[in-house]
Amino acid sequence: MTCLRLCLGLALGACAAVSQDGWAPLFNGRNLEGWQTVGDGKWTVLGGGVLMGQPVSGAKNPFGTAWPVTLTEKQYHDWRQTQSWIYTVAEYASYDLHVEYLAPLGGNSGVSIRDHTRGKYAIGPVPDYTKTPAHHGYEIQIVNGARTKYSSGSVYLFAPAKTGFEKESDWNSLDIESRKDLIRVKLNGTEVSSHPGDPARPKSGPIGLQLHDRFNTIQFRNIRIRVVKE
Repeated sequence: MTCLRLCLGLALGACAAVSQDGWAPLFNGRNLEGWQTVGDGKWTVLGGGVLMGQPVSGAKNPFGTAWPVTLTEKQYHDWRQTQSWIYTVAEYASYDLHVEYLAPLGGNSGVSIRDHTRGKYAIGPVPDYTKTPAHHGYEIQIVNGARTKYSSGSVYLFAPAKTGFEKESDWNSLDIESRKDLIRVKLNGTEVSSHPGDPARPKSGPIGLQLHDRFNTIQFRNIRIRVVKE
């Protein structure tokens, strides 16, 4: 298919190759060009163009000789639950986003949209759970095989997803429509959630991928975007 060299809507970064139907790769499958990491997780490009997020093995113990016996429950929880994110340098308004993910059974992750904080409150040493990306923009939930109110494909905190469409311990696809007054999510081709959005929240922003905590891993591939004019 012939590719054109076009700039994407509100993108602040370099232009990407755009196909005739408007889709452009958001992740080049070779390196992290066009992305920025937040937190101390490790983001690695694997063979076949797979992006992997994983905890940093042997990360410095912030509690000195107190580790791990004399920690308070909150200290341990803050350490364990500190997140890492990888965000697009560019920001986008109205678009279609395609992401494929592979999470371990019970694994937790998410796709952030419209979060101008770029995850800064979700990282350690003391995360603020009232200011994580889901509280500024929106998070599309990934929680493989877990029974919870907000299952994979949910607009977290706003619209629980219909269940029964996720493949456990296998690759799954999310298609996210972001519009001024609509967020719609398809999981493996089936619409599972939608929400008009909160009028008080941003209508545009970067796109982020989450490494949920120090005990999770996550893989993404085939990340592409199609900017839409409204």
